[in-house]
Amino acid sequence: MPDHHSRPRRGAALAFLSLAQLMIVLDSTVVNVAAPAIQSAFGIGDGERHWIVTAFGLGFGGLLLLGGKLADLWGRRRVLVAGLIGFSLASALSGAAVNMPMLMTSRALQGIFAALLSPAALSLIAALFTSPTARTRALGIYGAVGAAGGGAGLVLGGVFTQFASWRWTFLISPVVGAVAVAGVLTTVRVPEQPHSHARLDLPGAGLVAAALVTLVLGLTGGARHRWTAGTTMALFTASIVLLALFCLVESKVREPMVPLRLVAHRSRGGVLLSLGLGVSGQFGLLLALSYYLQSVKGYTPLMTGLAYLPMMAGMVLGSSRLGPVLTRRLQPRLTMGSGFLLAGAGLLLLSQVQPASPYSTVLLPGLLLLGTGIGTAFTAAVSTATHQVATEDSGVVSALVNTAQQVGAALGTAVLNALAARTAAAYASSHAPAGHSRVSEAEVHIHAVAHGCATAALWASAVLALAALIALVLIDARPNSRTAPRTPSGPGTLSRTGNVHRAAQHL
Repeated sequence: MPDHHSRPRRGAALAFLSLAQLMIVLDSTVVNVAAPAIQSAFGIGDGERHWIVTAFGLGFGGLLLLGGKLADLWGRRRVLVAGLIGFSLASALSGAAVNMPMLMTSRALQGIFAALLSPAALSLIAALFTSPTARTRALGIYGAVGAAGGGAGLVLGGVFTQFASWRWTFLISPVVGAVAVAGVLTTVRVPEQPHSHARLDLPGAGLVAAALVTLVLGLTGGARHRWTAGTTMALFTASIVLLALFCLVESKVREPMVPLRLVAHRSRGGVLLSLGLGVSGQFGLLLALSYYLQSVKGYTPLMTGLAYLPMMAGMVLGSSRLGPVLTRRLQPRLTMGSGFLLAGAGLLLLSQVQPASPYSTVLLPGLLLLGTGIGTAFTAAVSTATHQVATEDSGVVSALVNTAQQVGAALGTAVLNALAARTAAAYASSHAPAGHSRVSEAEVHIHAVAHGCATAALWASAVLALAALIALVLIDARPNSRTAPRTPSGPGTLSRTGNVHRAAQHL
């Protein structure tokens, strides 16, 4: 560390950098609880409500690797401050949205600016804490703030929606952002050495973003209507063509956004694919489950947020306790496979929800199993993905892990929500009361929403089973304990790559 960075100064800098990450985590989770209120305010159709969540995930996951390159090119602190300001303004725009297109646009902007500030924040931590011991401790604090933010976001989403307005779930970010900007400018003093030779892979970024959007549109169209419909097939074809062009571009450019050799590795590719599917099953169900809890069970937004806490506790338990133990004793493919199967069992239990299902015997154990399984698999996934990775590639691989999570969550939310909406509509149509009694119509609606959520949970459990199968088949059958994954140790490792991942939240 430079001499002018005392221990208290570094501690303060870490606090403000963690606050920046907390903003992202909060905005990733609060909307799941506030979504029913937002849908009611704008009159959004059930098939389009997923964009409240999906737009953020696509912007974040699609541009995360590019954000790391921008930190290299323009300087980490400069990019972090720009990301904080942009994220705060986009959050304010979301809170002031007057219609769904405005909200979707502002949510996408939030994701784009999150892709700037997230890699810059973690790379600055790597530059501030240069010794392995200090860095590990700093990342542990950084990760604890992020993990706590996930649970806090669910609860705060309920508090703001119930006692104030859903708009406050977004309007709190500008206040936090202003504090974070002031703190970063005051406490973070790291010599910047922008790499003027760094090249931005703008064609690659544009192609992957377009491919993801067309894929989401195709998947939601198929889930809502017919998989063989002309429009759906055209969107799938366009997505495949765009992905092929992306791979072609990445193989030709001097500094690709995604080095293909990293994802072509069998074990690493298996980890990224299975992790993306696992996260899609978990987080994809949250939106449909929030509607079930509020529309069927009659939970208030605050009660809905509190209902998710066992899942967050399970994730902490799995990632910090069960996952590390199994990773040391079993092959990584077995740890990941068992974790995904455990999470799938939780989803299978959640697929049994009915209007009268008690929380204590169905929802509580289902959410606990789901969180514990995902947390367990995540530990093995990070360890395996970063195993024997060269120092210069460590940041890129870490960012790929985060990208797999963000994209998986966005795709899962879109598809499972569309499936739940279609199933609920079909149920309501087939069970429409003959007399059109108001009470009976309300009862049909309640049963329809519950049926849609149960169907989505059943399909999500199938996705988790597929994730387990991919992990068991593609990941190398070797122990993970005797050869620890290589981790960045030099001061320039993460700062040079500028790419980060949410795995730091579980260190």
